[in-house]
Amino acid sequence: MFLMEAKRIAIVIIGALLNAVSLNFFLIEANVYASGFTGAAQLLSSIFNDFLGVGLSTGILLAILNIPVLIMGWYKVGKGFTIYSLISVFFSTLFLEIIPLVEISSDIILNAVFGGVIAGIGVGITLKIGASTGGMDIVAMILSRLKDKPIGNYFLIMNSIIIAIAGIMYLPENALYTMLTLYVTTRVIDAIHTRYEKVTAMIVTKKTDELQEAIHKTMVRGITILPAKGAYTKADKSLMYLVVTRYELYDLERIINEVDPNAFTNIVETAGVYGFFRRD
Repeated sequence: MFLMEAKRIAIVIIGALLNAVSLNFFLIEANVYASGFTGAAQLLSSIFNDFLGVGLSTGILLAILNIPVLIMGWYKVGKGFTIYSLISVFFSTLFLEIIPLVEISSDIILNAVFGGVIAGIGVGITLKIGASTGGMDIVAMILSRLKDKPIGNYFLIMNSIIIAIAGIMYLPENALYTMLTLYVTTRVIDAIHTRYEKVTAMIVTKKTDELQEAIHKTMVRGITILPAKGAYTKADKSLMYLVVTRYELYDLERIINEVDPNAFTNIVETAGVYGFFRRD
């Protein structure tokens, strides 16, 4: 248990480091903006510095923007999820402050592409282990639960605002290069992590009662249990069928490994769910 949590925290920190590298080595000097709250903080920093003469760094603004969101997440999303988000925001802010701004290339397209790839890897590995980078992840989850709309819709709205402001306040080309960065980032995240909000888990196990109890201690999800039999061993087993959100996959995997490491689990994409699906 301790090793799994330590691994999870380590990956969150690595994701934060990659996010800071993406910004300080590629995006900030090129005036190309990242997605979500990171891009919003980056844009606000540019506006404060260029138009108001106030030197506020991207890291400090990222921390300020996340304070109210993390408080909401604590009550609306879950304490565990919010704690990992807090760790991510803290280390992102720290790395953005200590890593120097470096212009590796003067080619804005190279900056947009490589910045997007590195940011996508950072966000993707963080989401894959069931944590988040804070900010828009939490806002999107809260809105998605209230309206039962895909999380991607809210990311699209937030990023559209960033692109529009970048085009108005600076050159229209900045908006176009920002669109390129956001596209690359999204594609990389999709390649690393499940792109669907909900997935279906089918678990074949001999320890049905223990596994059901362990799952319900961590998440409130309905489970359908069907009798099953091994084709070769003829052993009696059970098939547990449940639908979870993509943010619960890491917890589900951990529970299965702890209770029944020999269980067979199949995860499939779920395009939609009809009927009752608990969202809180």
